[in-house]
Amino acid sequence: MAAKQGDTVRVHYRGTLGDGTEFDNSEGRDPLEFTLGEGQVIPGFEQAIEGMEQGEQKTFTISSEDAYGPRDEERIMNVNRSAFPDDMELEVGMQFQAAPPGAPPMLMKIVALTEEEVTVDANHPLAGEDLTFEIELTEIVPGKSPIITP
Repeated sequence: MAAKQGDTVRVHYRGTLGDGTEFDNSEGRDPLEFTLGEGQVIPGFEQAIEGMEQGEQKTFTISSEDAYGPRDEERIMNVNRSAFPDDMELEVGMQFQAAPPGAPPMLMKIVALTEEEVTVDANHPLAGEDLTFEIELTEIVPGKSPIITP
């Protein structure tokens, strides 16, 4: 049985960047579980699993466009230091969540500091990266078949 839209799948994986650096894996954990077609994982990952059989292994690369998108220089912003709590110790590399007005919370990383400003990067940490995955589809739980009435 091949994995198809609506099926719940369980996958063990190892993710690496173009230079071979590992950014994530499921070793020592339960397999990643998600339902095909529900947008729970990046599109390229879901597309690669569709059509696989239980027990099948595969290695594939997802372009940045089908992963977390290209880096967007407009997502690097200078914020007045007074926008941060006085007791917050700021340092380059620090990550935090913030919700700009009218937008959902996003992960930001401090990339530079001056006495007056904090430069933050709101790009996803993997934006602009092509991602290679080694996966094993460990289980397919069939989704409900649509009821077709005459």
